[in-house]
Amino acid sequence: MGVLDHFPDLFDCSTGGSKLKKRKQLQTVEIKVKMDCEGCERRVKKAVEGMKGVKQVDVERKANKVTVVGYVEPAKVVARVAHRTGKKAELWPYVPYDVVAHPYAPGVYDRKAPAGYVRNVEDPQISQLARASSTEVRYTTAFSDENPTACAIM
Repeated sequence: MGVLDHFPDLFDCSTGGSKLKKRKQLQTVEIKVKMDCEGCERRVKKAVEGMKGVKQVDVERKANKVTVVGYVEPAKVVARVAHRTGKKAELWPYVPYDVVAHPYAPGVYDRKAPAGYVRNVEDPQISQLARASSTEVRYTTAFSDENPTACAIM
């Protein structure tokens, strides 16, 4: 970056009347919408496809999930789906259960979640649950029947 790149910032002759629009970032928005049949799926897909800035729409009816890729704001996508379809729509509240430290803690495990997913909850009480350290794991697996190199004293 040279000296000439800084000149437009120093000598800004605009009167302030022309504001530059901030460009939206390309992002992926995941939404949870209850869909029972192909008609629901089609209605949700058409509602989102008509939005300005949408590049791709994927609908997974079994998981009740809609994935939108484009230059859109997540809140506007949720509002559009809720308004156009009359269905309750919310941002995708689930994460893969491998990501969560305690997937079966109260408030995290959700029976309505698709297979392999748990609710994404940031709760200080759940984060205080004890996590086994590497030394504890080493000592407990030393006497395990599943460990072929375990201690044979027992």
